[in-house]
Amino acid sequence: MDILVLPGDGIGPEITEATLDVLNVLNQRFDLGLSFEEMTIGFKAYDAEGTTLPEAVMTRAHQADGILLGPISHLDYPPRDKGGVNISAAMRVRLDLFANVRPARTRPGVPHRGSDMDLVIMRECTEGMYPDRNMYKGSGEFMPDPDTALSLRKITRKACDRIARASFDLAMTRRRKVTAVHKGNNFILTDGLFLEVVRQVATDYPEVELEEVIVDAMAAMLVRDASRYDVICSTNFYCDILSDLASELSGGLGVAGSMNANSERCAAQAQHGSAPDIAGLDRANPTSLILSAGMMLRWYADKSGKPVFASAADAIDAAIDTALSSPDSRTSDLGGTLGTKAFGRHVAELVDG
Repeated sequence: MDILVLPGDGIGPEITEATLDVLNVLNQRFDLGLSFEEMTIGFKAYDAEGTTLPEAVMTRAHQADGILLGPISHLDYPPRDKGGVNISAAMRVRLDLFANVRPARTRPGVPHRGSDMDLVIMRECTEGMYPDRNMYKGSGEFMPDPDTALSLRKITRKACDRIARASFDLAMTRRRKVTAVHKGNNFILTDGLFLEVVRQVATDYPEVELEEVIVDAMAAMLVRDASRYDVICSTNFYCDILSDLASELSGGLGVAGSMNANSERCAAQAQHGSAPDIAGLDRANPTSLILSAGMMLRWYADKSGKPVFASAADAIDAAIDTALSSPDSRTSDLGGTLGTKAFGRHVAELVDG
């Protein structure tokens, strides 16, 4: 498996290094044949080349099987026309990584809020309300006069169909329930199209229960009882918000994995941001990126038909559960004493069997 490593900004290099420690041990234990190439993005790339995302990186990303993408500080980047490209958004759109997959699972010993849960949020991430990815040219957000700001939303049948099918496919391997989240009572055409497509896809999966929930009610129900949900499917903006809510309820963004994928390639990406205030202090929790790397290995197992990659992913999940179950082997954000490097080494020792 050919993996492009992009450490990113802030704590990105630190948690990427910890994740690579784990992947290198897995590579030896399971004979995975992983290969890594590191390239520069973010502020370091901007200082060197005047852009946060050099074209050479995108060229290489199109060739790789997987991408290990560290957090980025895109809110602090210069304007897009000055070279400040939102790397995460650009990767999703230009590589057509339409499915942002975000599990939220409570883990033994990790404090959480509300009920136990084990759900996956399937977020369509190539269109929707985001102005940088809903127009062929120009921006979907504009001001016709100084006192009026407008924003366009794009929903297509193709995008709805493929995220719905990915959701139902996933549900077939889990508890066979899909919850479609919408605001069809107000967005009659756009969310109406989404619901129409999801219902149509559902007819191909008679074994899977389909539930439809309005987005504001969904936020309330996650807080009340997240245990009732299995796979949650929706458009870009709703899932962006709901996935952060679910992750916080399950233990925090720091212990939640994430990947962006299609059938050809996958990008493992932590759910949290770049935390520049603690960069270089060996205080960052690398759990999210390590779990994301495990998701990428599981994705590759399905793509390649090589179950050994799923075994390696299982080893990551088991090691993280073991590490987080004891306060003595956690990072400081979870009440522990380990630094980023030490936690990465500890998880690497656990996956070594």
